[in-house]
Amino acid sequence: MGRKQAGEGMTRYACVRVAEFPVQALLRLRAELRGEAVVVMEGAPPAEAVCAATAAARRMGLEEGMSRVEVDSFGGVRVLARSRASEREAKQALVEAMCRFSPRVEDAESDRVAVCVVDVAGTERLFGAGIGGQIQTRVGELGMVAVVVVCGDFHASVALARGSDGVVIIPSGGEREALAGMSLGVLDVEEEQQETLAIWGVKTVGGLAALPEVELIARMGQEGKRLRLMALGECPHLFQAVEEEFSLREVFEFDGPVEESETLLFVLGPMFDQMLVRARGRALALASVSVAMLLDGGGEHVRVIRPALPTENRKLLLKLFQLDLASHAPEKAVIGLMVTGETGGTSKVQMGLFAPQLPESSRLDVTLARLSAMVGEGRVGSAVLRDSHEPDAFSMVGFRASARSGGKVEGRVVPAMRRVRPPMLLRMKVLDGEPRSFAFRGRTFQVVRAYGPWKGSGEWWNGGTWGREEWDLVAEAVGERLFCRVFRDMVRNAWMMDGLYD
Repeated sequence: MGRKQAGEGMTRYACVRVAEFPVQALLRLRAELRGEAVVVMEGAPPAEAVCAATAAARRMGLEEGMSRVEVDSFGGVRVLARSRASEREAKQALVEAMCRFSPRVEDAESDRVAVCVVDVAGTERLFGAGIGGQIQTRVGELGMVAVVVVCGDFHASVALARGSDGVVIIPSGGEREALAGMSLGVLDVEEEQQETLAIWGVKTVGGLAALPEVELIARMGQEGKRLRLMALGECPHLFQAVEEEFSLREVFEFDGPVEESETLLFVLGPMFDQMLVRARGRALALASVSVAMLLDGGGEHVRVIRPALPTENRKLLLKLFQLDLASHAPEKAVIGLMVTGETGGTSKVQMGLFAPQLPESSRLDVTLARLSAMVGEGRVGSAVLRDSHEPDAFSMVGFRASARSGGKVEGRVVPAMRRVRPPMLLRMKVLDGEPRSFAFRGRTFQVVRAYGPWKGSGEWWNGGTWGREEWDLVAEAVGERLFCRVFRDMVRNAWMMDGLYD
């Protein structure tokens, strides 16, 4: 809590302040509007009022608290509705970004301003003296503009961020001097307390710091002592670090129902960009992306994109979604998007030092997606045997490229059964329940030995009933001996040739 900790250097805090947070949280996914006059309004019509505005809107004279009628009197102003969901995701992304610089991050709650304070003590060797600029750059990658102040006191960093621009680095011990010329508004001073101090002629932080401590406590109590310590840059603070969470999720709410796929792709581009930026910060890539389209009138339409390998390619993700959307379009207009991502390690496969890399997996992903759009879902991929006794039962799963190189396989000759595909219908003569003779390929074979039957059945519970009775036979015709497997289809009561043994 003190200015120094035993056995350690001076405490250092970096305050990151994102002003006009309701509008910045929305514009991080609307890059085309960042330089325009935009206001965010909250409340139910007709009582909605401005809660945040861009710098261009401020220069036009727009202010917080203006009604919709007042805003409409200005020309060329874009009006957006406040989105608490977008603010939650933007705040989560901001905290994640700050955790790259230190595991100790405190989220200073505020309704219309996002404030994070990072304990950067001891990080000088890792990030150097320019940590403030690195933090600001990192916030800029998230599509937001922040003020960053680095100093030796928690409360001083928050106060200085309220009255500063850009990046400010204050040497330890210089907090009082840096605060002296600022107005009392940068401190947590209540309106009644500010009026009292104004009566005494105190209008700046420096004036408050110069007041005698005993007399100030006698008139304002312990609250007066706290304010004076804040003005001196020496107010103790119990740091309450947040628990780091990493979840890739972005939310976008449309102004009205959208039916055009081009509009969805236009909006998804920046959403994928933000998710990739956050994933790269942890040396990860996107293994899968789930796009939930919120439908007009209720409900949602969810599609999942899974590239063959984790990717950092934004164009690939958009192309895969476009192809998937072509064959699985939502039934209603879309009013919002919620995108979540699962991460995986980046992978580049090279078999040898002088061997070229394998072909880009993105080309295969796009080809498979196009084939799936043409022939239908579930008909392109890799065949996988099902957990069933039914012969040839399989299902299709998405193709996954293997990063392992194929080892050398030694050739060997083994006896095999040559399957007859499709099974050939036989005219079978049966005596006492056993096959005795049959016609095959224009010749009549007499059964010498018969082994069986082996019976199997299943799928009676879902309409795909199957049942078969298998026999292994040794059969002879004039000048020919046949080793084969036959079966009786118990559903159709038909004998079929299944295969020939070597």
